[in-house]
Amino acid sequence: MNTWRNASLAVTAAALLTLTTACGQEQGTASPNGQSVGNAAPAQQPADSGYGSAGGGYGSGADKEAAEPREAGQLAVQESKKLGKVLTDSEGFTLYRFDKDTANPPKSACEGACAEIWPVVAAGGATAAAGTDADLLGEVSRADGTSQLTVDGWPMYRYAKDTAPGQVNGQGVGGTWFAAAPDGKKAAKNADSEGVAEPADPAGLSVRKDPELGDIVVDGRGMTVYRFTKDSAWPMKTACTGDCLKKWPVVAPMAKNAVDGVTTKGFVTFDRPDGVKQQTIDCWPIYTFAGDAKPGDTNGQGVGGTWYAVSPDSGLVGAPK
Repeated sequence: MNTWRNASLAVTAAALLTLTTACGQEQGTASPNGQSVGNAAPAQQPADSGYGSAGGGYGSGADKEAAEPREAGQLAVQESKKLGKVLTDSEGFTLYRFDKDTANPPKSACEGACAEIWPVVAAGGATAAAGTDADLLGEVSRADGTSQLTVDGWPMYRYAKDTAPGQVNGQGVGGTWFAAAPDGKKAAKNADSEGVAEPADPAGLSVRKDPELGDIVVDGRGMTVYRFTKDSAWPMKTACTGDCLKKWPVVAPMAKNAVDGVTTKGFVTFDRPDGVKQQTIDCWPIYTFAGDAKPGDTNGQGVGGTWYAVSPDSGLVGAPK
């Protein structure tokens, strides 16, 4: 009898070790058991799910009345120093395409909360930009019955964080959203030249050498990634809920192959108690900072003595020992 009990205990211990290694779940998603719930308010949807991060801007992701898709009117082509030729609406706002959509047949995978952050471009009233092929314009019927503009089959969107004409803040968000070229392809410098391949999607996480902090992790937009010292990795818990998430948006889940130079140890999805899914590194939840206005900013470093940039091996950069 003792032999059987000892064997049973050994098996149980081995199973627990496996769960610990994967931050609580072998499937790559952390269990919510034991998480600190608090009075959590629903946060924005994550980027890799195709959502990006909400914020004031075109169509305002915070504007709950932005349900009716707006027409694009007279399309235009703008020249971007970074991306080359970019398709815009009549007001000069960049149009985007989503990798999780399909062009043949045309189909949108952006619904619900996603469409609040990535406002749909209505099909009606669109006129081809001068010098472009009008036959590439079309439409797709969405699940809610509205018609969405397509370019060469790709459904078109705007981005809520583009606050002025000509901005391309949605470029590369989540590694799935890209500014559209006039022919519906992803906008890229010299993309219309023969023999020039379309660039690969940017990494979801990569490393940037900061002049003061050294090597730090950044997201697909180049924004600094942070950790919160009041969180824990095992058991996986979050201490950032409710209003905290307005200042510290979560980094969305992503595939391991969307990572360049950053550890993929403990690289699992955290099912937060507020229903939002969050990426972790070495089982630590990771965030960006709303106070960082542009790539390269590190305004969140050391805030409250609890928020720090993340090193490629998941450590806290510059935190007191």
